[in-house]
Amino acid sequence: MPLQPCAKRWSIDRGQAVVLLLVVVVMAALSVVAVGQFGHEIIARGRAQTAADAAALAAAIGGQSAAEHLASLNGARLQGFAQDGDEVTVVVVLDGIRATARATAGP
Repeated sequence: MPLQPCAKRWSIDRGQAVVLLLVVVVMAALSVVAVGQFGHEIIARGRAQTAADAAALAAAIGGQSAAEHLASLNGARLQGFAQDGDEVTVVVVLDGIRATARATAGP
């Protein structure tokens, strides 16, 4: 004689698919948020490094005031400036991210 599913058993298991689907949707939403945050961090670091590179190149030719001006045009703040002969090192801060760059005035 084949076993028949108990009506009581079916009523207990019936809501499990909804709970599992809810867990999958929540995990997918959290993954999207995490990827978005990671992408924002990468873009912010790139913007900070770009501002530092531009400020270092400007400083190599025009000095500290040129570095400050170009850093501010890129939305950053010049935090550090050092010159050793032809080599210039600058540190800028953009959105709380520090970036360092070096440049020389000649080849």
